[in-house]
Amino acid sequence: MKVALFFGSFNPIHMGHLMLADFVRQNTEVDQLWFVLSPQNPHKKQANLLDDYTRLEMVNLAIEDDDNLRVSDIEFSLPKPSYTAITLAYLKEKYPSYSFYLTLGEDNLNTLHKWHKSDEIIKHHPIIYYPRHTDNQKEKSNEFLAKAHLIRCEAPRIEISSSFIRKQISEGKECRYMLPDKVYSFLKDSNFYR
Repeated sequence: MKVALFFGSFNPIHMGHLMLADFVRQNTEVDQLWFVLSPQNPHKKQANLLDDYTRLEMVNLAIEDDDNLRVSDIEFSLPKPSYTAITLAYLKEKYPSYSFYLTLGEDNLNTLHKWHKSDEIIKHHPIIYYPRHTDNQKEKSNEFLAKAHLIRCEAPRIEISSSFIRKQISEGKECRYMLPDKVYSFLKDSNFYR
């Protein structure tokens, strides 16, 4: 089983996440894509971050009808902050017959060499990367990336972000078409992000 891992806070999960996940799964060699829900990203502030299990429920609502997409709460039981290398090692131990691929935006390739145990990541895990709009595209660390198994996935660029959706909701604006129907209903029935 080849599994692409898509790490994120998914605060909230939106149509951009789902379109990217489906595109990666259909246009690369992987069999499934797992959303790995991160309780605390060491590179992001935790302001406005909903409870772990609330975000997990939203991802489950978003993908419950698709057998090719899964969600993993594996990082909930790992030390905080969450480091990708530790999560990958734990998943490999739990599922020894699976091959895990890392899914990243192209801009993340620029800083991958600074990640915790980055050499271990690229040694054991292919990296699927997709184009991402960025104003300051820096030179990639070619020497480091030359050792990686990189797979470019020409996914369409979708300019939707969770932070934009949170801002829209906080301002009382509508974002129905940016969210999966069940997630939209879930958020509408709650006071989250308001």
